[in-house]
Amino acid sequence: MKIRKEIKVGFVFVMATTILIWGLMYLKGLELLKPSRTFYAIYDQVNGLVAANPVSIKGLKVGQVKKLYFDTKNPRNIIVELYILGDYPIAKNSSARIFSSSLLGSPEVEIIPGNSPVMAKSGDTLMSLTEATLGQEVNKQLLPLKTKAENLISSIDTVATIIQQVLNKNTRDNLVIAVEHVKQTLSNIAHTTQSLDTLMSSRRNNLSTIIMNVESISSNLEKNNGKITNILNNFSNLSDSLAKARIPYTIAQVSRAVGDLDLTLQKINKGEGSVGQLINNEQLYKEVEKAARDLNLLLEDIKANPSRYVKVSVF
Repeated sequence: MKIRKEIKVGFVFVMATTILIWGLMYLKGLELLKPSRTFYAIYDQVNGLVAANPVSIKGLKVGQVKKLYFDTKNPRNIIVELYILGDYPIAKNSSARIFSSSLLGSPEVEIIPGNSPVMAKSGDTLMSLTEATLGQEVNKQLLPLKTKAENLISSIDTVATIIQQVLNKNTRDNLVIAVEHVKQTLSNIAHTTQSLDTLMSSRRNNLSTIIMNVESISSNLEKNNGKITNILNNFSNLSDSLAKARIPYTIAQVSRAVGDLDLTLQKINKGEGSVGQLINNEQLYKEVEKAARDLNLLLEDIKANPSRYVKVSVF
């Protein structure tokens, strides 16, 4: 049975079309003959990520970014479709991180495997992470230096302004006067030093005499060392005698007697005892005084009229 020419042409056309589609998909990184999965990640900033950027796991390319579009429910978010080839196990809590591998390199997506025992399936949404670009990191590191430089420039400007204000004409004149005063002071010090040298030269003989007198005194002390030792021994014996005289005991006795006297005076002041009552009780004092006055009158009456009180009978 002969195959018709139209069928041959149609078969060749279909095969060519299939090979062309497969080649285009291969060039795009979408292989039709290998198992593939599609995952999603939601970002608020993609840092220039575009379709066909690579997707890697631990540095190994496993797919590419298939599509990016705004979320219809929340237009502030961007949905990224990740096309993954192969059957590498990806945990449910894995993260899709956007990062730049170099300063001029385009952004990539790295899947950071999680530790969940549950594996993600095609169509699941992974957690999203966005790493700052190298330029942003550089700006972040340079910002404190920029702030410090600005503060330093401001400080230098302030110091220059202060110096300009301080070093005015009056200040310069005062500095000149101060320098002249310092020169005069140094001249006075030099004059004083010269006077001291002259004084020391003129009094050199007196200093020699003083030194000789000091040597004579030390010599006399050395010669009378025995007498001085005897005097010190006498002082030591005197102190021993005073220590044996029971002076502390005598002082303690005196202190005890003074304490007893003070206690007695306190009792008298409080009106305790006969003496205290007599001193502090005015009524008792008056009665005692009255009794003494009556007794005195009685004695005077007995002396004047003894017969009134003593009767004498003879026979």
